[in-house]
Amino acid sequence: MTDALATLCDDLLTAARRAGADSADAIALAGTSLSIDVRGGVLEQAERSEGTDIGLRVFVGQRQANVSASDTRAETLAEMAERAVAMAREAPEDPYAGLADPGQLAQSPDIAALDMSDPTPEPDPEALQRDAEQAEAAALAVQGVTQAQGASAGYGRRDVWLAATNGFSNGYSRTQRSLSAVAIAGTGTGMERDYDGDSRIHQGDLRAAADIGRSAGERAVAALGARKPPTGRYPVVYDERIAASLIGHLLAATNGAAIARGASWLRDALGAQVLPAHLSLIEDPLRPRATASRPFDAEGLPTARRAVVQDGVLTGWTLDLSAGRKLGMPSTGNAARGTSSPPSPSTWNVALTQGDRTRADLLRDMGTGLLITSMIGSTINPNTGDYSRGASGFWVENGQIAYPVNECTVAGNLREMLMTLVPANDARPWLSRVVPSLLVEGMTLAGS
Repeated sequence: MTDALATLCDDLLTAARRAGADSADAIALAGTSLSIDVRGGVLEQAERSEGTDIGLRVFVGQRQANVSASDTRAETLAEMAERAVAMAREAPEDPYAGLADPGQLAQSPDIAALDMSDPTPEPDPEALQRDAEQAEAAALAVQGVTQAQGASAGYGRRDVWLAATNGFSNGYSRTQRSLSAVAIAGTGTGMERDYDGDSRIHQGDLRAAADIGRSAGERAVAALGARKPPTGRYPVVYDERIAASLIGHLLAATNGAAIARGASWLRDALGAQVLPAHLSLIEDPLRPRATASRPFDAEGLPTARRAVVQDGVLTGWTLDLSAGRKLGMPSTGNAARGTSSPPSPSTWNVALTQGDRTRADLLRDMGTGLLITSMIGSTINPNTGDYSRGASGFWVENGQIAYPVNECTVAGNLREMLMTLVPANDARPWLSRVVPSLLVEGMTLAGS
């Protein structure tokens, strides 16, 4: 398939030159997905899709335009190129737009070492249905579970090819296998719902269906009888399932596009301490079998391991070529794109330094406070870092879980919150964001 995508990209670039483009890049994506949903022990939905999408970005001087299509006929490629060039000629000049210099491009990346594609055959629908049925049955077998909202199993494969008139041309394939279950406990207004799931590149790494279903059921039952916690200022532990959201806010604030616009609460923090001195945040796009790994970015630049935060100090921004040029810095190899838009900065696999204590140890040290296991809504001021989110989880007294809670809000300022982080040691190493449970001191809690 990648050979066909390479040919498509070459044909798009040829069409762009013929239409009058000074330079151009093209991306082609071919995907297959299969999903099975089960509810009440019977098949509820089965869906399979296949398709190819193409995108073309052209430059006329310092003007650029992007077009996309899912039709790969020769006449469509020519029409795309003509339309893109016409659009570019009418676009405003962008002094920071342009392709990478040939010397910046990735040279012979070791794609096989990343192990991003499972060589085993695509699972048949019956096998996916059996997995979903087993997960749902395991959830229903948990005492206190009154119904299962359903279980889903899926498989996907995506082939990617990128080519540009600066000489870059390369691609790779990625697979994904997923399984999840949702359980409901209780009845009437006292019902509680929770879930569990897993997603891996290799089918053999996927957690057992019975384990996923049982965990979903146990989580739903544990939430029964939830009530509002007291209002006040308390320490908070973010469970590992949702702790990565805090680090996500930090990553968003270090995005070069936001920095260039001056719309980030970390815009003046380069070289300053943003985490406790014993914590680092490392990005590694070259981790084998990780879902966000990639050998090169969407502009053909090599990806590499880097420290976003080293020993608590913010070391740099996340940059593509355009953002880097605006800030007078080199790209960090973090350009991402789809077929319908130009590249923009994005992060790949990241990992926060883990601690030496369990989540139970954090709760013990916290004494009295809130354990958050689920969050809804979000109010984040990108300029100040003021933070407010709806939450549910468990109230903790004397270091022990006392009762489940819901319908509360936690608030603080991200700059202050991140400086108090205490990590546990329970991060799942296969995730693209490896972040353990986190204790945050002194947040404002609005409950009863």
